[in-house]
Amino acid sequence: MQLTLHNRCRYFMHSGNVDLRKGFDSLSGVVQQEFKQHPLSGDVFIFLNRPRNRIKILHWQGDGFAIFYKRLERGTYELPSCEIRDGAMIITHHQLQFILDGVLLESVKKRVRYEQKIV
Repeated sequence: MQLTLHNRCRYFMHSGNVDLRKGFDSLSGVVQQEFKQHPLSGDVFIFLNRPRNRIKILHWQGDGFAIFYKRLERGTYELPSCEIRDGAMIITHHQLQFILDGVLLESVKKRVRYEQKIV
């Protein structure tokens, strides 16, 4: 399955560790309780386990929740260094793609571009 990432969503990454045995309802509860966000907003919510070798992504797709779940056989996912607000890091779809691809975030150099902030 291919995960499609685009700039029409906001991406919230949990700043701590999450028990990834949690399913749709429990992760939605984390979104509401810890992120102070509404899980039906269409935003994307990202969770890592303690060893950071598993990632779960929760997304409301208009008619139901979808979960993307991936376990690395080798290596770990990188946590980006960014501002933490209500237990969540707000990242871009580019950063999430780099994290999933195993790209070292500090090695990425981006040219200046105009970015419209989504509120």
